[in-house]
Amino acid sequence: MKRLLTIVVVLLTAVTGYASTTLPIAGTLVSANDPNIQYVGRVCFDNPLRPRFTFPGVQINACFTGTSLRMMAKPRSGYFMAQVDQAEPFKVSFMGERDSVVTIATALPQGNHTIRLMYVIEGYDLKPEFRGFVLDSGATLLPPPALSNRTIEFIGNSITCGYGNESMNQADHFEYETENHYFSYAQLTARALDARAHVVARSGIGVYRHYGGPKTGTPENVMTTEYEYTNLYDRSERWDFSRYQPQLVCINLGTNDLSTNNYDVKLFKQAFKRMVQLVRQHNPQAKIVLLCGSMLQGKELEVARKTLNEVVEEAHQAGDAEVYRFDFTPHNGSLKYGADWHPSIWQHQLMAAELTAYLRTLMQWF
Repeated sequence: MKRLLTIVVVLLTAVTGYASTTLPIAGTLVSANDPNIQYVGRVCFDNPLRPRFTFPGVQINACFTGTSLRMMAKPRSGYFMAQVDQAEPFKVSFMGERDSVVTIATALPQGNHTIRLMYVIEGYDLKPEFRGFVLDSGATLLPPPALSNRTIEFIGNSITCGYGNESMNQADHFEYETENHYFSYAQLTARALDARAHVVARSGIGVYRHYGGPKTGTPENVMTTEYEYTNLYDRSERWDFSRYQPQLVCINLGTNDLSTNNYDVKLFKQAFKRMVQLVRQHNPQAKIVLLCGSMLQGKELEVARKTLNEVVEEAHQAGDAEVYRFDFTPHNGSLKYGADWHPSIWQHQLMAAELTAYLRTLMQWF
């Protein structure tokens, strides 16, 4: 028995790189490169046994037999939302210093089941890695669930990430525990439209300067730079845009560019035009929608709307008729605030309802 346990520990360590604090592990180990595991989003497979990702919204989906499922990941990878079959989704934590195995489901009816996982925070500090599943002994993976043929890409900042949306106090500051991209307007909209979505988003980022940056801009820390790479703040792999060609790209940027009353409108407009041109270069067939809101107020809101309208008009004049504009209702506190005055979950629901109605008509996704 001792020899058997030692073999299991060695095998698990070979797959995950860590011995779990939840051993002994018995069952069928499924490595992260199993062809029946489905990935959605920007994922780096330079080590196929430990795929890496940092953007929120990355999905890991599979169908499996048996009565239980455990997930393996690098300790301190962060938070995921999990949905087993059609049950209510729930949050899964990989924030322990040593825990590398977490039970997702147990005591399921014997049969075939589906797991859908979504990474719901910004992981550029944590550098998460997925390392596979543990099934019942003798259980197997089945072909993954079919993906929707409706495809969206969301490009954005903290609003798109879902910064602080699980907080109910605007005096709170950023914590991984209160950021949940699953309940962001982006994912709510994607689910309402029955679409799959890739997400390229980071709190504090802009098109020409990050939050609180100098008036002249921060060219090494803007979306026009980060958009080219698979992982945020990681120049090891350029994203292969042929892997995902969305039918629709929604860009929600500008809030940080126009922050702290220290911005240059001319530089902002120039950078936004470059952003649109970059997106068009990589997605020649997509409709592009420039979103505004919902955190901007007063003069900055006027500047943003005017600038984005001009960018769209000039794109049309240059021959690109598939660039559009949409404004969210600015939030005023009636639906509460999340951390640091960000949209609450209820504000995200309103944003999603507004955007869903607009995109349904634009894309004819009825």
